[in-house]
Amino acid sequence: QVQLVESGGGLVQAGGSLRLSCAASGRTFSDYTMGWFRQAPGKERTFVAAISGSADRTYHADFATGRFTISRDNAKNTVYLQMDSLKPEDTAVYYCAATERPPEFGLWGQGTQVTVSS
Repeated sequence: QVQLVESGGGLVQAGGSLRLSCAASGRTFSDYTMGWFRQAPGKERTFVAAISGSADRTYHADFATGRFTISRDNAKNTVYLQMDSLKPEDTAVYYCAATERPPEFGLWGQGTQVTVSS
C-alpha cells in the first residue's frame, strides 16, 4: 500500500488560488489512480478530481471544471490539485486518495484544511 500526506492547505481570500500536494510513499506510485475529495462541515465527502496512473486521463467534478486542475509527477510520487478562482463554498477539508481499482478509493491521507474567506 501507499501512504499519503497532503500539504498546501490554508486560508485564502475569495478569487485566490492554492495548490495542494499529496506525497505518496510505499508501493509503485504509477500503479495507482489518484484522487482528491473534500468534506465541508456537516456534509458528506464528495469527489473533486481524479487522474490515472499514467496521467493520460483526468476527471473533474462539475464544480471543479474550469477552476481546479489535477496533475501528477510520477518521478516525485506526488499528485497536485491546482485550485483557482476559489469561492467561500470551496471551504472544506481536502483529502488525497489512491486506488488500484478505480473508481473505488480505499487509501486516504489525513486531509488538509482549505478556508476561503469572502
